[in-house]
Amino acid sequence: MTSSLSPSRDIAVLLQIMRRLRTPVTGCPWDLKQSFETIAPYTIEEAYEVADAISRGDLAHLREELGDLLLQVVYHAQMAEEQQAFDFGDVVEGITTKMIRRHPHVFGDEAARSAAVPEDFWERAKAAERAEKARAGASSEGSAGSESILADVPLPLPALTRAVKLQDRAAAVGFDWPGLGPVMDKLKEELTELDDAIAAGAEDRISEEFGDLLFVIANVARHLKIDPEAALRAANDKFVRRFRYIEEALAARGKRPADSSLEEMDALWDEAKTSEADKPGAPETRKES
Repeated sequence: MTSSLSPSRDIAVLLQIMRRLRTPVTGCPWDLKQSFETIAPYTIEEAYEVADAISRGDLAHLREELGDLLLQVVYHAQMAEEQQAFDFGDVVEGITTKMIRRHPHVFGDEAARSAAVPEDFWERAKAAERAEKARAGASSEGSAGSESILADVPLPLPALTRAVKLQDRAAAVGFDWPGLGPVMDKLKEELTELDDAIAAGAEDRISEEFGDLLFVIANVARHLKIDPEAALRAANDKFVRRFRYIEEALAARGKRPADSSLEEMDALWDEAKTSEADKPGAPETRKES
């Protein structure tokens, strides 16, 4: 086997690179030590880096990060092939099958393509797939029992994202608030309960009530059709941007934040807000934000 490989647009070359890296004795010692469990954190990290490149509008970086994410797919597929579980081709076949099945209005017969697509078609298609998996699982176990509709919402998801997905699943079978109003009432109720727990010094309840508050906030985001993770990332970015303004303004005065008073930094924070609002095309900002 030749030891040289050249950069290529062919996915087969990437698959060959991964096989070589995982070949005992001649492969990379670090890659040979890895498992699904050790690689999974990198997979999550690469997905976040893709999202970061998108949020910054950095298409050159996005191309690189998509390559890193693709490598993660190839990595997991190679390890699965070594265990004779499945290979990369099975992954591709599985996702192409799913996409064709979920888009009969694009890939189906003439009648399916001409039919109007129901608004909830995607969710109903996924629900049918989950039901089929549950039946297959029950059959293989010789049991007629059914799995919870919440069972396959992945645990490793960011907690806010998972909360929204859990709520979506429950809402699909009718377990949902009828509108935003009752959710906002529930938000106020949870905030009061957190206040009460703090006032009572009930340490065992404070964390629980705070979690309940966050869960309702996720529900508010869901009813507003807002991605809570994206909204929080934007808030984080805004905080970093404005605090950087404070640091730079203080540095121009020969000072650091640690040498300044809260009042001075607060005034600079307001300056940062005003500066952003005055920029052409800047979104309107609320006084309390």
